[in-house]
Amino acid sequence: MEINVSTEVNCAKEKVWQAITDIANCKNMISAIIDLAVIEKPETGLVGLKWSETREMFGKEASETMWITEAVEGQYYCTRAENCGAVYLTKMAVAEDNGKTILSMSFSSESMSFIGKVFSALMGLLMKKSLVKMLEKDLQDIKSHLEHDKKGA
Repeated sequence: MEINVSTEVNCAKEKVWQAITDIANCKNMISAIIDLAVIEKPETGLVGLKWSETREMFGKEASETMWITEAVEGQYYCTRAENCGAVYLTKMAVAEDNGKTILSMSFSSESMSFIGKVFSALMGLLMKKSLVKMLEKDLQDIKSHLEHDKKGA
């Protein structure tokens, strides 16, 4: 399963980048995040940053440990999580397009076990709609936070 969502943010690209890479404070921006704790922080850069995140998903609390596997300063970072025989990859990116800042998120999952692959094939379509809404809500929360800060400044 692969999902891509994006939104235009009325803020400078640098400000959006700063917000999305301030992982420790994401729970102050994204309403679905209930708790977040940084586990490992690299000496420099983002690669290797590891955290535990608890969020509300499908009406229940779910916790995942995630870490940044790749990053290009000011452009994007990729995260990985593993749970119940599946690998989850997310990419957060910020770009400028005709003077506008575009914040995008892509999410993909891959089942590593046979049973997981069967379940994923059966439930994939049902879950995809819910996941799209969840990712769009995350982006809208970030957008609202940044644009509200901008107006307050």
